[in-house]
Formats: sequence, structure tokens, C-alpha cells
Amino acid sequence: MGFEELFFRARKEDKEAMMKIIEMYRPLMIKYAFVDGKFDEDLYQEFVYRILVCIKKFPYNKK
Repeated sequence: MGFEELFFRARKEDKEAMMKIIEMYRPLMIKYAFVDGKFDEDLYQEFVYRILVCIKKFPYNKK
């Protein structure tokens, strides 16, 4: 399954698709969730939340 299909499934609130997208970006979110050398769980959770919000709001029409 490609990213585009995963994205559209996530937009329809497919929990499996949402989790796969979160897992794709997990290493990047973890990298940026370190503040002063310490992992900030709240910041990580905010990243996850923002990804889910962006999936719903991203203006993209399937052709």
C-alpha cells in the first residue's frame, strides 16, 4: 500500500492507517522531542496530535 492510499484511509478515520503514518514519522518525532538532552513526552504527544490534525485538514483531492 502506498502513502497516498494510506493517507486517504487515515482521512476516513481508519485507525490502522493512522497508526502506520505515525509509525513512519516516529523516528523524526522522537528526534525533535528531545529538549536539552532529555526526552519530552508531552512534546512527542503534541507531534502525534498535530500529525492527526494535519491529515484531516490537508487540502488534497484524490484524482
